[in-house]
Amino acid sequence: MLTRRRTLGLFSAALPALHLSRSAKAAPSLAPKPLVFAHRGASALRPEHTLGAYAKAMLDGADFIEPDLVMTKDSHLVVRHESNIADTTDVSDHPEFADRKKTVTIDGQKQTGWFTTDFTLAELKTLRARERLATLRVHNTRYNDRFEIPTFEEVIEVVAAEAAATGKTFGLIPELKHSTHFHSLGHDPEAIFLKTIAAHEYTRQAPLEIQSFETSNLARIREQALAINPQTRLMLLMGERRQVPPDLAAAGKTTTFGDLMTPSGLKEVRHYADVIGPSNTDLIPRDSKGAWLEPSTLVDDAHRAGLLVHSYTARPENYFLPAQLRNDAGPAARNPQGMIAEVRRYLDMGIDGFFTDDPALGRHLVDTTF
Repeated sequence: MLTRRRTLGLFSAALPALHLSRSAKAAPSLAPKPLVFAHRGASALRPEHTLGAYAKAMLDGADFIEPDLVMTKDSHLVVRHESNIADTTDVSDHPEFADRKKTVTIDGQKQTGWFTTDFTLAELKTLRARERLATLRVHNTRYNDRFEIPTFEEVIEVVAAEAAATGKTFGLIPELKHSTHFHSLGHDPEAIFLKTIAAHEYTRQAPLEIQSFETSNLARIREQALAINPQTRLMLLMGERRQVPPDLAAAGKTTTFGDLMTPSGLKEVRHYADVIGPSNTDLIPRDSKGAWLEPSTLVDDAHRAGLLVHSYTARPENYFLPAQLRNDAGPAARNPQGMIAEVRRYLDMGIDGFFTDDPALGRHLVDTTF
């Protein structure tokens, strides 16, 4: 059996063509060492947002664990990427829930499926998680139906236990999903979130970064979150440049994410956030064939405004890589060298951290570069 050190040594030897030292012209980062965020856990290797994915992410060296938080009918916070659970659970196999399938509009997008706000926590606990990208990550389907839908509290407890066992403090980087939508249904996800982090010693002390694609909820909870945990940072996630943040759209405003990415927009963001979370294609746009174009100035502009930059999402499959870094093994093939080369370029632009579906690759890159 290979030891962990031996495995990493073999991995390093497999990357002779990659030059991992930072170039002399690299842009300055505001962070002393970029952070590795486990995007929904180690979701390239286990079904996303499961305790198995989080355990694997911590084993593989993630600095922060990301739970996306959605509401149940009885106002619990559970961990799913979105309220629609059609693609991430076995709900379609449960005849007792067949009549709950419906079409709703969330954040301006019409969706058909089953939604967490139509289920109590007890009902959701009868479901099992499944791989969302089943045709791309076929290897992950072997774990289908093994894991429950975890609550936010369960994730906190698992992370706290692993921190106690290993002596490493893992940060939490929860995302408050669909805030405006949930409020329209009579829920208050921010109040429940604040109550939850206040109730757990771990979330009162460990690094905490709160994410949202909406602006008003970040501004609303900023002072309360800091009072609970002084290490708290708040991140405005950046959607498509032409998209209006859901809370602003609901208020009849027309400010787009693109507007917020301008130097003047970033100065406004700094009033309620410490970090921006742009997509990788906001850092370096791609053409219609997926090839990299010229880099944007977003990282430098954000730093001038006093904002950290944590970009999303580095994935190891050819399908997600810029055309210049894909190999000829097919879209679903894992291409670790390609992912490392992609993130390496963003690090040279000065990003302060990055989300990845494969934290082991991200950990290796950071530790051999800085």
